[in-house]
Amino acid sequence: MLSKRNGFFVMFENLTPRRLRTIDSETSLMTVKKYLFFISQNYSFAILRPLQKAIESRGGEVRWYLYGSEVNHTFLQENEIKLESIKAVKAYHPIAVFVPGNTVPAFIPGLKVAVFHGFNSGKLNRRGFEDHFNIRGCFDLYCTQGPNTTKTFQALAKKHGHFSVVETGWPTLDPLFSSVGGKRTEENAKPTVLMCSTFSRNLTCAPILLNTIKQLSQSGKWHWKIQFHPKMDAAIVENYKAIQSENLTFIETDDVIPLLQEADVMLCDTSSVLIMFLLQGKPVVTFNNISPSDYLLDINTPENLESALEVALSQPKDLMCNINKFISETHPKQDGLSSQRVLDAVDRMLNGEIVNVKRKPLNIIRAFKLRRSLGYWGL
Repeated sequence: MLSKRNGFFVMFENLTPRRLRTIDSETSLMTVKKYLFFISQNYSFAILRPLQKAIESRGGEVRWYLYGSEVNHTFLQENEIKLESIKAVKAYHPIAVFVPGNTVPAFIPGLKVAVFHGFNSGKLNRRGFEDHFNIRGCFDLYCTQGPNTTKTFQALAKKHGHFSVVETGWPTLDPLFSSVGGKRTEENAKPTVLMCSTFSRNLTCAPILLNTIKQLSQSGKWHWKIQFHPKMDAAIVENYKAIQSENLTFIETDDVIPLLQEADVMLCDTSSVLIMFLLQGKPVVTFNNISPSDYLLDINTPENLESALEVALSQPKDLMCNINKFISETHPKQDGLSSQRVLDAVDRMLNGEIVNVKRKPLNIIRAFKLRRSLGYWGL
């Protein structure tokens, strides 16, 4: 709940004026701003590191809290510090918590900020709604990626009243737009095809295209790089590792951006990573995409894969125009400064310039499940 006091706003549940904005009465200097990254998946490291860099450039500090069995603690870098318990998190008392996932417990201090784990790829939840726009009552602020998602979230904010929306761009993409990558050497002079696939059994193209990709890689026409979602079925992963050759490499990484920069064309299905690739102005061939559009080259039989890739590599004018239009609607901010805009939005909310008209719902059932999963029953 937000309430005005002494000219600025405080979060009754998690923040006090002293924690939200502490000023030394003798030196009149702001104390170091503390932020928490709350993650449960390995891909979250690459998502949040550009934001960490921006925080540190402003003199702030970051702590990581890793939970669940699907995140690898060894992915932390030497200079990154994790907190080992919720008790330690509460003692740290961050002013804001950044979450590239769907939920975060209310008992953790700080403004709860959703920064998303990917783009809206059109996937539907069990009730038939787009999961990207599922409001779970956990966040105070949504930092959206572009107009085609901002408008929907703004309508939902007006409906619910307990969160705000600011279009900042996606911090994850800052390195994509601010660093140079993908330069060719003589050894990899041939075009590169990057294949990515979702883990969903109903949507993945990986098992269907395995034999076709093996045959195309053996032709030596292109170099193939294969990278799957971390939750991909282990048997499928092993099948692709088994067909590796001088023309095909299977890559396991928590940072896909260098691969996006290097490749000339992507082969995908309905994974949201295809959107990141398109934002570079590069074409994507999809297999049975659930919402095929004019900015994609969608096929539904393996026999059409080779010809579709050839068309994509030729970059036909109409296709490239459609891709550019898609970019303007999805993520027009390509200056590499999205992390800075996210921090500005957080400051504005903490300073009372952005105010939610209602308090977040109690979420009793979800709160119980989070406490149980985190093993925390304190205040």
